[in-house]
Amino acid sequence: MTEQSPAADHLVTLRDFLRYAVSRFGAAGLAHGHGASTAFDEAAYLVLEGLKLPIDELEPFLDARLLPEERARLADLIEARVTTRKPTAYLLNRAYAQGIPLYVDERVIVPRSFIGELLFSELFGGDEFTIVEDTGSIESVLDLCTGSGAIAILAAEVFENADIDAVDLSPEALEVAAINVAAQGQGARISLIEGDLFAPLDGRTYDLILTNPPYVDEIAMEELPAEYRHEPVMALASGLDGLDIVRRILGEAGAHLNPGGGLLCEIGAGREIIEAEYPDLPFLWLDTEESEGEVFWLPAEALGVQPSSTIGPVE
Repeated sequence: MTEQSPAADHLVTLRDFLRYAVSRFGAAGLAHGHGASTAFDEAAYLVLEGLKLPIDELEPFLDARLLPEERARLADLIEARVTTRKPTAYLLNRAYAQGIPLYVDERVIVPRSFIGELLFSELFGGDEFTIVEDTGSIESVLDLCTGSGAIAILAAEVFENADIDAVDLSPEALEVAAINVAAQGQGARISLIEGDLFAPLDGRTYDLILTNPPYVDEIAMEELPAEYRHEPVMALASGLDGLDIVRRILGEAGAHLNPGGGLLCEIGAGREIIEAEYPDLPFLWLDTEESEGEVFWLPAEALGVQPSSTIGPVE
């Protein structure tokens, strides 16, 4: 790190550093969206993860007095966040998906897909309306555009009997995914495959296809805050309207789905475009706490696969 920040000489407790971080982040006009949606949430994550404390237990530690080396570390992290505009997840090489810790660096986008929340919801193995009534019946899952491997790892948690293929075009992203798959002890169930969408799969078919592909449109790419410019462009950009890769997935997914299966796909803000372009597809839009109309489900039958009653939605 560079010369020690003067903050380390004047701030004493975790509460001091939390307040200081929120003030610095606000004054600098930072953009938040890599696992935290506000300056306070990101500051809390920085001080807790920065000190290797439980990230969901702020209150017990607020008035703890910090050692000199701990104060120096937090002061340096806050300064780096403001001056470099790197997301905190990159500064710490740590992100979380549904509570599972993941290694991240600039080879992958910081995982933040809404699909993770949906996988752990009542839609999968719930008692009322479900997409998959029996998660144990799922034997094969494909995670397209896996990046850090987050969705594949979550799928391994939810579908205990499934083997999972995780595909990405970037060999650098797959290096990061390999770190996370190994750390979670899922190497026997998750296969990492380099290639362009379905191209490397040799006609393999799956009970479920999960995908959070690039979907940022051309104008949005030009206007991205500095934080997002630290992420790989190929993991974000997808043509003029952001839907080039989604269209390819819709065109090819049916050939890789088993009867009764389905496609779960995140597309960002392109709902109106997709619905207008594919008026005959029965998109089921699935909302989360922080999203509305950004993730769709399509049953395999809608994509040209012969019907089956083994997996589809049930009331």
